[in-house]
Amino acid sequence: MRRTIAIAAAATASLVLGLGMAACGSDSAGGSASAADAPLKVGVSPVPHGEILKYVSDKLAPAEGLKLDIVEFNDYIQPNVALQDKQLDANYFQHIPYLEEEVASKGYKFTPLKPVHIEPLGVYSKKVKSLADLPVGGVVGVPNDPSNSGRALNLLAANGVITLKDGAGVKATEADITSNPKNLKFEPLEAAQLPRSLEDTAASVINGNYAIETGLTPAKDALALEKGENNPYANLVVVRTGDENDPRIVKLERLLHSPEVKKFIEDKYQGSVLPAF
Repeated sequence: MRRTIAIAAAATASLVLGLGMAACGSDSAGGSASAADAPLKVGVSPVPHGEILKYVSDKLAPAEGLKLDIVEFNDYIQPNVALQDKQLDANYFQHIPYLEEEVASKGYKFTPLKPVHIEPLGVYSKKVKSLADLPVGGVVGVPNDPSNSGRALNLLAANGVITLKDGAGVKATEADITSNPKNLKFEPLEAAQLPRSLEDTAASVINGNYAIETGLTPAKDALALEKGENNPYANLVVVRTGDENDPRIVKLERLLHSPEVKKFIEDKYQGSVLPAF
């Protein structure tokens, strides 16, 4: 799926200088974008995006003459800032609902490419063994960005913990809750902080990448886990609009959607990450 979204806005130079990322090399991506044989600089979340991209870089890209410079980020904000500021050629960490939210608030002019994988959102707990055991008045941690917050509420609703208004969809908020039998309290937290919140919450709804990074196995440890079918939250590569036909981007897209990558995802993550193609 390709969609061109909104109008670019410049980010400040000081913000770029403050990026907390680990990169190989310091050349600006914008300065090398016209060179077909220059490394393609891609910003990623370390897991699973960075692992998938490293597999492509090590096993598949050399035969295509493609060089990848993988830049890791530990939050969901900076990869889009860096892409807008031409510190990256592409990023690979987000899904369409999150991208739409970012574009609406910041005016980026980005194009998403084809879905690569799904990280099922899960409900985890160190206090209870099932959703039925959640205590009355218990605190449930949820992501604080609107797209993933709505996603968390939908997961809880799909498992009978709460009920949402008809048509609430991916943008559901607490105002859309029509039934909350256990009078649960929802605590919005930055997505990366949710695994640590398990010491203090009755349960927390955690993004798949952060669950895996902290040693959780979604397919085994989650009290409830999203299904892969018809899931709107597939992660994909995003580029600045107009760069989607860069030959290096075209090569990367072909490799990311290859049978080899599909098998790598299935074998490595054993249902905790699902191929979306």
